[in-house]
Amino acid sequence: MSVTAFAPQTEARFALARKVADAVLFEGCPLHPYRTSAPRTRLRRQCGVLVPPAWGAGSEEYDFQHTECLMEPGPGATLAVELRFLRARRRTVQRAFPDGEFETVPELRLGERLLVSCDEGTEERVDAVVTVDELTDGDGVIVAFGRRAGEEHEQILDEDGRVVGRTVRRGEEIRGLLRLSAHRLEGPCPVLRLTAVVENTSVWAPEAGESADRGAALPHSLVSTHLLMGLSAGSFLSMSDPPEWARAAIASCRNLHTWPVLSGEPGRADVMLSSPVILEDHPRIDAQDGAPADTPWRDPAGEPGGEPEGGRIVVNGRPVGPGSRVRLDPGLRRTDAQDVFLRGRPATVEAVRHDVDGSVHLAVTVDDDPGADVRRERGTFHYFRPDEVTPLEDHV
Repeated sequence: MSVTAFAPQTEARFALARKVADAVLFEGCPLHPYRTSAPRTRLRRQCGVLVPPAWGAGSEEYDFQHTECLMEPGPGATLAVELRFLRARRRTVQRAFPDGEFETVPELRLGERLLVSCDEGTEERVDAVVTVDELTDGDGVIVAFGRRAGEEHEQILDEDGRVVGRTVRRGEEIRGLLRLSAHRLEGPCPVLRLTAVVENTSVWAPEAGESADRGAALPHSLVSTHLLMGLSAGSFLSMSDPPEWARAAIASCRNLHTWPVLSGEPGRADVMLSSPVILEDHPRIDAQDGAPADTPWRDPAGEPGGEPEGGRIVVNGRPVGPGSRVRLDPGLRRTDAQDVFLRGRPATVEAVRHDVDGSVHLAVTVDDDPGADVRRERGTFHYFRPDEVTPLEDHV
C-alpha cells in the first residue's frame, strides 16, 4: 500500500468532486437554505457525524459509515481514496487583566466586533492509494489514523495595539480506521464489490457519574465525514441507474449512514463520492455563488432588506411564527440523518421562510441547545417543513 501524495491526474479528477463536497458538506445540505457569506470553517450544522464508540453506545448516533458499490477496474488499476472530515475545535474567549492573567468570558466586545465562544471546524484528510490485488487479498487494507490533542492561543488587540484578550482553540484527540476491501462477483463481467468502512475508534468516554451531552462528544467526533474514491483505470457503476445486468448486485450492496454517487467530470465514471447526504450522480456546483446547482433555496434574511417573507403560517389550525414553540417530527423523506435524532424535541420558531419554488420552511432552534443564542446571532438554524412540526402553543 502507498499512502503518498496523489498523482496529478488523480488530483485533477478529484478537484470537481471536492467542490461539491465542500458546498454540500462543509457549507450546508442542499435541502437547507444556503448562505454564501458563511465561513467555510465554521460549524454551521452537522451531518455525517461519527461519534466515539462509548458515546454512540448510549445514544441513537453511530460511530461508523459503511459504503458498498460496484466497480470494473482496468488492468493494473489502483484505487485512490481520500477520507475527509471536519475536526471540531472549541474556541473560547478570554479577557486580559493588567497582571497578565486571563479569564474565560462568554463574550468580548471590541468596538463593533463581538467575539463569542463557539465550535469551529478544521478540515482533515486521510489519503491512501492501493492496488486492486491488495483490496482482494484477505481482509483488504486497514489504514489507522489519528490526531493529537492540542491548544492554540491568539491575542486580541484593540485599536491601539494593546492586548485586551485572547482566543483559545482546543482540539481533542481523535482516532479512527479506514477499512478497504473488494470481492469479485460471479458473472460474465469482471465486477468487484468495493467496501469502504470509516470508524471512529476514539477512546474518549464521559467520566463515571458525569452526565455528558452531545456537545461534549463533538470534539472527539468526525464531522461531515465523506469519501472520495477514484480508479486509475476502469469505472464505477451508478447506484441509481445501473445497467440491467448489474441491478441485482447493486441492490445487494449495503450502505449505512452514507450513499455513493458518481462524481467528478460529467460523462465519466471513475470517481465516486460517498456522502452522508443523498445526492444524484454527478452533482454540480453553481458557478455564480458556489451553491449546489438546481438548489431552489435562498435565505431572505441574508438578502437586502433582511426580513424573512411570511411572518406566520397556520399549522394544524394554529398560527405559527417567530416565538412559537413546536414539537419536531421530521419526516422519513429527509436526507439528513441528524434531523431524525431531533424527533420529539421541543423547539422555538425563529422565522418562517420561503424558497423560490413556493415551499415554506420553519427556521427553529432546539430548546435545550446550549448554542441557541449563537445560532440566532449567526442565523444558522435547523429547518423543517410545516408538516414536520406540531404546535405546542395556541398563540405566537
